[in-house]
Amino acid sequence: MTVPRLLRNGLLLLAVALLLAAALIGSVWVYLHPHAQRVNSLVYGQRHGRDLTLDVLRPARPNGRGVVVVVSGGWRSQPGSFQPWMAAPLLRRGYTLFAAYHVPQPEATVGEIAEDIHRAVRYVRHHAAEYGVDPARLGITGGSAGGHLSLLLATRGGPGPTGTSDPVEAESSAVQAVAIFYPVTDLLNLGSSTENPGDGGPPKSFVKAFGPDATNLDRWKVIGRDLSPLYFVTSNLPPTLIYHGDADTLVPLDQSQRFQAEARRHGATVELVVHRGGGHGWLTMLWDVRHFADWFDAHLRR
Repeated sequence: MTVPRLLRNGLLLLAVALLLAAALIGSVWVYLHPHAQRVNSLVYGQRHGRDLTLDVLRPARPNGRGVVVVVSGGWRSQPGSFQPWMAAPLLRRGYTLFAAYHVPQPEATVGEIAEDIHRAVRYVRHHAAEYGVDPARLGITGGSAGGHLSLLLATRGGPGPTGTSDPVEAESSAVQAVAIFYPVTDLLNLGSSTENPGDGGPPKSFVKAFGPDATNLDRWKVIGRDLSPLYFVTSNLPPTLIYHGDADTLVPLDQSQRFQAEARRHGATVELVVHRGGGHGWLTMLWDVRHFADWFDAHLRR
């Protein structure tokens, strides 16, 4: 074969490879940008004089079910930061998403943040008909602090206070299915976490997030237990899916393993998927969200 022919064949192969790469990139881009009708900054409550907001993303073909996305990392939250590509599989499967934001710690304590996420779910349930969502089929998702807050809803969600004149507060904050990434489940026993102070106290980098009493170890035992989903597992826990990396040093896998064991003791369903070599996040998490959609499909049916 002559050199010119080799060159032509090489260029042809390169052109084909570039076209295939462009097609692949284009397909991924399209997949991660599903059409969704978005309404931003709906006010669901107030905290310390600040509006609590959520965004509603309605897919092209709604399936009548909703998922609350707890937008929180390190118990911090930035309104408007949630983007459709972060949960593209859910939108493509027809789920209406409610991205809930909160006042970040330490301006709000984690306890107050938990109360506000309860409020967000109550707001969604109260307005479900407006968004074409069945109020009896609501899921919740999040990662890290968002996963922790999701489990606080899963274990503590329920009817609002009796006698309230606020129609939103009169709604239930219970959810019917959970799919989350690497949650903290036991703040009193942080194990091998890099956040473990070694004296049974709160996570080292987040002491202020739990309020001024958190520095008192006797008071912390009460605060930390109240904010640890592990201690509130019952047989009524909604079906829960957890993805957790076995190389996570911030929130060790043990946090999810012990939660699963406690759920099994009560006869509740917790499926734990261990991502081998995964730390506190990994590159293929978006792919894993497809399995979140499968989970919600299975557990948010009528």
